[in-house]
Amino acid sequence: MVELSKKDWKLFQERIGDWQEAHMEKLNKEYVELLSGDEPASKKFWALEERIRSDKNTPGVRLNLRKSEAYWDLVDLMRRKVISEEDLDGFSEKLKEHILIRAEYRFPEDD
Repeated sequence: MVELSKKDWKLFQERIGDWQEAHMEKLNKEYVELLSGDEPASKKFWALEERIRSDKNTPGVRLNLRKSEAYWDLVDLMRRKVISEEDLDGFSEKLKEHILIRAEYRFPEDD
């Protein structure tokens, strides 16, 4: 793990709100699509409730803004495709390299 520099931490704090807002916009579109389906209303309702319950605890929606957790938050954001490699522009090269390596690694619970 790489510790975030003051510059990286500040940049993370500046960008996280926009990243989350864009991710939630994407989720909202997915919810509308889910609700627009041909299934019975009750099925759509419960499917939406399950999706929101699952989505609301991801870093793309909610996270504890702590410097000590920011490295792993960045890894998780990359792995969940909330952010892309281009979103890491401006961060230190060492941090970007480590984030990209960790984000590509598949953990057993991912399968």
